[in-house]
Amino acid sequence: MSEANPLGAFFREHLRELRRRVAISCGAVIVFTALAYAFSDGLTAFLLRPIFHALPHLKGLVYTSLPEAFIAYFKVSLLVGLAAALPVIIYEIWRFVSPGLRAGERRVALLVVFWATLLFVAGVLFAYLVVLPEVLQIMLGAAGERLLARPRLDNYLTFVARTVLCLGLAFEIPFLMVAAGKIGLVAPRFFREKRWISYGALLVLAFLLVAGDFLSALLLAAPLALLYEAGGLAVVLLCREHAEPTSG
Repeated sequence: MSEANPLGAFFREHLRELRRRVAISCGAVIVFTALAYAFSDGLTAFLLRPIFHALPHLKGLVYTSLPEAFIAYFKVSLLVGLAAALPVIIYEIWRFVSPGLRAGERRVALLVVFWATLLFVAGVLFAYLVVLPEVLQIMLGAAGERLLARPRLDNYLTFVARTVLCLGLAFEIPFLMVAAGKIGLVAPRFFREKRWISYGALLVLAFLLVAGDFLSALLLAAPLALLYEAGGLAVVLLCREHAEPTSG
C-alpha cells in the first residue's frame, strides 16, 4: 500500500497536467473559431475563388435547406479555428510529453512550434494554389457541355476545407518522422528501408483525399513522396545519436 500512494499521486498529477493542457488547447480553438466566424463572409468568398476560376460562367452556389448556409459557415470557421490554434496545440502537446527538458526547454519548444506551423502553412498554400485548381478542372471538365454544374455550398466548402486541412497535416510528415527518430522510436534507416510500403500508403491516402480521381491522386502523391524523402534524409542527418551501433 505504501508503494501505491506515490504511484497514484504521480498519475493524478499527470492527469491534472493533461487536463490543463487540453483546456488551454480547447480554449484556443474556441477563441479562434469565434474570430473566424466574425469574418466568415470573407473566408467563404476566399474559398469560393477556385471554383469560380474553374467555372467562369458560374454566378453562385446553391443551398437546399434553410440551415445549410449557417452550418457551412460554421464548419469553415471551426476548421480555420483549428488551423489557427495549431501552434498552441503543438506547444501544449510538446510541453506535456517532454517534462524532462530543463535548459533550453523554451527554445526547443519554440523551434518545434515554428517548424510544425511552417510545414502546415506550406501544405495549406500548396493545396489552395496548386491542388485545388487542378482537381476542380479535372472534375468539372469531365462533365462535358450537356451537363450544367450547380454545386451545393455545403458540399463544396466541406470538400475544400477537407482537402486544405488534410494537406496541411500531410506536410507534417517530415516533422513527425524526425520526432520519431529523435525520441528513439525508430532507427534512422527505418524510413528508407520501408520506402516502398510508405509510398503505397501515401498513394492510398492521396486517392482517398481526392475522392477517387486517379490523376488527381498522382498529382497529390508526388509532393507527399518528396516530403517523405526529405523527412527520411532529415532523420539520418539529425538523429545519428540514435543510430544502432555497428558490430565489431
